[in-house]
Amino acid sequence: MSAFPVSLEKENQLAQRMAALDVREAEIEESFVRSGGHGGQNVNKVSTCVTLLHRPTGTKVKCQETRQQGLNRFIARRLLLDKIEALKNGFVAAQRAEVEKIRRQKRKRSRRAKNKLLADKSHHADKKATRRPVAPE
Repeated sequence: MSAFPVSLEKENQLAQRMAALDVREAEIEESFVRSGGHGGQNVNKVSTCVTLLHRPTGTKVKCQETRQQGLNRFIARRLLLDKIEALKNGFVAAQRAEVEKIRRQKRKRSRRAKNKLLADKSHHADKKATRRPVAPE
């Protein structure tokens, strides 16, 4: 019998990926919590939310995507492997750089840049004003 409610092929892929990243099932601490949100009585009565902790790296993942505990267990393991792979391959630095770039883009303009922008707008408005038709008097 299968450990997860997914095809045997998907389960084998997960096992291969865990072996490639040198993650053992014994290193993963699994706990179940009641989910929140949509799902009705099933969500309120059954602990379908899965929390995984990989002890050696301290990486923690929480999954409550579906109403089935078994499927959430599978998805949580995939998410955990994604995080561990990102840590090992150094994608964390790239993600941090991306976040920093977005922060810079959202930052308020300096007073000088703001004044220059307003001056350019004013200049453009003056050019457009000269193109208007002359009103009869």
